[in-house]
Amino acid sequence: MKTLFEPVVLDELNDRLSRLSPESKPQWGKMSVAQMLAHCSGWMEIALGRNSPPRSLVGYIFGRVAKRSVLSDKPIRRSMPTDKSLVVNDGRDYGSERDRLRTYMALFSTGGPEQCTKHPHSFFGPMTPQEWARLAYKHLDHHFQQFGI
Repeated sequence: MKTLFEPVVLDELNDRLSRLSPESKPQWGKMSVAQMLAHCSGWMEIALGRNSPPRSLVGYIFGRVAKRSVLSDKPIRRSMPTDKSLVVNDGRDYGSERDRLRTYMALFSTGGPEQCTKHPHSFFGPMTPQEWARLAYKHLDHHFQQFGI
């Protein structure tokens, strides 16, 4: 399984990011392309330890089992619930959100395991840097597929 710690994977994701445009439309969901980019940047801030939302009660109960499923080789299902801190409903500037996500992807990828948060995921709980890197790829892949790239 691909992880965001691999330089070739970062290159692939940057290429896919470059194929987005302000006119890109989602194949599912309600977010605009700029909102999706802001959502992904918010997720990357968590993975980098710049934001640490608290564990949810549901996560304490079901997180460990769900983590195994989400980290499997299967793609992330469409329309899965998201942490409230990552919901983006306001208008965003496409160019600045694209650049912000590109910066966070590079920081995480080139920083390696040392750059990764030690804080538990708000739903899945404790995660190793490799699990964070795998989930980072899967999360970005999921949303890029949402917009057809």
